[in-house]
Amino acid sequence: MGYLDLVDIEKQFGRVQAVRDFSLSVAQGEFVSLLGPSGCGKTTTLRMIAGFEQPDRGQILLDGQELTAIPPNQRGAGMVFQAYALFPNLSVLGNIGFGLEIAHVPREEIRRTVAELLSLVKLEGIQDRFPHQLSGGQQQRVALARALALKPRLLLLDEPLSALDAKVRVSLRTEIRRIQSSLGITTIYVTHDQEEALSISDRVVVMREGSIEQDASPREIYRQPASRFVAEFIGTANQFEGVAVDEHTVRMDGFDLNVSVPPELIGHQIVVLVRPENVRLVEGVEPDTETDNVLRGRIESISFMGPVTRVSVASHGNQLMCDLGLAQQTSIEFNQEVTLAFSGDHCQVMGK
Repeated sequence: MGYLDLVDIEKQFGRVQAVRDFSLSVAQGEFVSLLGPSGCGKTTTLRMIAGFEQPDRGQILLDGQELTAIPPNQRGAGMVFQAYALFPNLSVLGNIGFGLEIAHVPREEIRRTVAELLSLVKLEGIQDRFPHQLSGGQQQRVALARALALKPRLLLLDEPLSALDAKVRVSLRTEIRRIQSSLGITTIYVTHDQEEALSISDRVVVMREGSIEQDASPREIYRQPASRFVAEFIGTANQFEGVAVDEHTVRMDGFDLNVSVPPELIGHQIVVLVRPENVRLVEGVEPDTETDNVLRGRIESISFMGPVTRVSVASHGNQLMCDLGLAQQTSIEFNQEVTLAFSGDHCQVMGK
């Protein structure tokens, strides 16, 4: 049993099954992200943990305590919303200290706590400003400080960065992780942004249609997706569909791939996945025909992405994407005939 446990949770709205057969165990101090497309049930799951929604079935336990019958304000959870939800008529001091004031904490202690929290979120000296005088990033930091003011047992964040611009999002997600780590607070973070989830989480829970598709570390989620859905949702993957002929061969339309095939998939229709960063442009370089899969094709598009350039190559009726480093970017052009290679060790094989 973990610090936070969700056991066989289900939630239905009318005819829509929002969450089904959802079980998750979170260790104390762990940072877990719920990741998935819109409508997959991640926010509903968070709201059930917070107490804003009641599960139709199942249990929610925090440190061994059943939460289902406990109102939201008594669960010991701090929540940060996508909309900052700051009180416009209160100063930063008033917003952060609001819960402490309701709890009848002495005024001097409130001021001291607010000052400590503003230092923690790197907003020292703005306690007398009002929300309209703050940037979006500053408002979200204030919302985070307010959630932490009552020293919650659990921190819940519902897409807290989605309203911010890209540069601020990257900066603030790093700050959220720093603050979470320094406090050691158990955190559930909801996002549809895969990069965000992979960069700050201890574990990522990928959701689909109300259920958990995969629950693993960011590295495992990316390198060993448990399903085609996860592989397509997390990052970009080249996909080849064919028949597994034997334990080393997958037969496509017009060519074979040399990969490791699980015994139970031999003779079946399968999908071979390979990430663009594992595909090499070998023009002028001899590929290793013993281990490499080698394909010829024509460049159809070139997309500059800063550190890498993504090249789309038409080959055997497939679109094969390849990420090139800076050294190779000047040697390519549209409609150029190229040779691409990738090792079977970098391929993942799964049932279709």
